[in-house]
Amino acid sequence: MQQTPIGVFDSGYGGLTVLKEIKKRLPQYDYIYLGDNARTPYGNRSFETVYHYTWQCVQWFFKQNCPLVVLACNTASAKALRTIQQNNLIKNFPEKKVLGVLRPTTEIIGNCSKTNHVGLMATNGTVQSQSYVIEIEKFFPDTTVVQQACPMLVPLIENNEFENEAADYFIQKYLNDLLQKDDKIDTILLACTHYPLIKKRIEKFLPADVSVIAQGEIVAASLNDYLQRHTEIETKLSKNRSIQFYTTDSAEDFKNHASIFYGEAVDAKHVEL
Repeated sequence: MQQTPIGVFDSGYGGLTVLKEIKKRLPQYDYIYLGDNARTPYGNRSFETVYHYTWQCVQWFFKQNCPLVVLACNTASAKALRTIQQNNLIKNFPEKKVLGVLRPTTEIIGNCSKTNHVGLMATNGTVQSQSYVIEIEKFFPDTTVVQQACPMLVPLIENNEFENEAADYFIQKYLNDLLQKDDKIDTILLACTHYPLIKKRIEKFLPADVSVIAQGEIVAASLNDYLQRHTEIETKLSKNRSIQFYTTDSAEDFKNHASIFYGEAVDAKHVEL
């Protein structure tokens, strides 16, 4: 029988931290992961470019018979998802669904803070989009959101240089900059799927009463809830517990780096878009 997997997309490796949690929560389904490593990072690119790249990758998933695609990338979710949902899908693929990581997170993050002051660590692109500020305002109008761009963290993580003094220097710098903007912050959201790898190092430099929230478990729980509510999508999904990994760059490089994010070895294939 033809497989109809769930597609999981990221500009690089970070989405593997989300896929790991989704697979843990929903092991019965088939999955395809695509990392657009040849064109990463998306964080500093324009809205138009991020939309173009993301939509190109989403269409690739559709050709692989994916009824549902999860954008496990904050930049793509912030800069491209709305246009894809409200324009491309309605006009050309009304039977397909594309979800992101932004909405599930913004729906619950206000409940995590006792002071109603939330800090956000993210890439330049996510910060500039203001998407988290706008969306959290809808669900939690009394919550203050303070953003901090952290441009050095993704390169350090992707080069496996996140457990040394250089990483600590930048982590401390970004945390100090964030907390100087608002000393009432008691919750910090890691709004980049790379950052769970440094969650413990971030916590090391924070007071005990400041909590750090990663997105993987939130997105996995939200997807589980979505599939329970949308049986018209859930019944289309094949359930063979398989998983395939693809990259737009070197498959060998992907295999060498992916285990850092996914937690186990992966076998990847190269794809041309």
